[in-house]
Amino acid sequence: MSLASFALDAGISVGTSHPPLIIAGPCVIESLETCRRIAAQAQECCAALGLSYVFKASFDKANRTSISSFRGLGLQEGLETLSKIKAEFGCPLITDVHEPGQCAEVAKVVDILQIPAFLCRQTDLLLAAGETGKPVNIKKGQFVAPEDMAAVIKKIESCGNNRILLTERGTCFGYHNLVVDMRGLVIMKQLGCPVIFDATHAVQIPGGLGNASGGRREFVFPLARAAAAVGIDGLFLETHPEPEKALSDGPNSVPLHELPQILKTIKEINELVKGCPNN
Repeated sequence: MSLASFALDAGISVGTSHPPLIIAGPCVIESLETCRRIAAQAQECCAALGLSYVFKASFDKANRTSISSFRGLGLQEGLETLSKIKAEFGCPLITDVHEPGQCAEVAKVVDILQIPAFLCRQTDLLLAAGETGKPVNIKKGQFVAPEDMAAVIKKIESCGNNRILLTERGTCFGYHNLVVDMRGLVIMKQLGCPVIFDATHAVQIPGGLGNASGGRREFVFPLARAAAAVGIDGLFLETHPEPEKALSDGPNSVPLHELPQILKTIKEINELVKGCPNN
């Protein structure tokens, strides 16, 4: 059976009885220097607020809209960059895996394996991730009902791995649009896993720019506040020093300097709702 709360590593836990976990970083690894800058500021911000921090970045974005879009540094160089971030800052790491053969190698470096939303029903990938024994963060597909994630959970659990996170990132609402059904956060929480809200991909406009996805970052903060009021266990944010120059998902990424205010508010809301029923 999956766990409502569990330890990610020796010093960080996630779940109802803990402050919200913060997962933040660039969409894709652009360079070691960019990752360093983001990790340093995000970690400092979280430390000041007493929040646990996990650095997020992808070594490959295999689902880019266009064949000409930047995908990342690749597996080997990407893992080397992530290893340097962990050595320098000591924070846990999370990154996406796209193929079963990547899972064991990635698990040697990162602390949490992430299953992209488009791949959340890929059985072989889920099993390979689960078999590493590392916590697995599964992003709910844009096409999946929240209650249907129960079947996804069982695939990971069949490996003897019950450290599972579920992340909401919006649901398809016609073409080029996503909507967040806040009821889904409650429904997924009832499945027994900590629930994370991805506030940046929730405002993405898939394929909205023709050869790339657009986004409405002005809605990130309002949706994050709403999700915190519902009672999430963590917040996922993609952030960048200069979103307009980001090589992936810039339109929905949070400017790095806005992170302190967002996280301060999320913590305050979390503390208010902890004493409420069903939280």
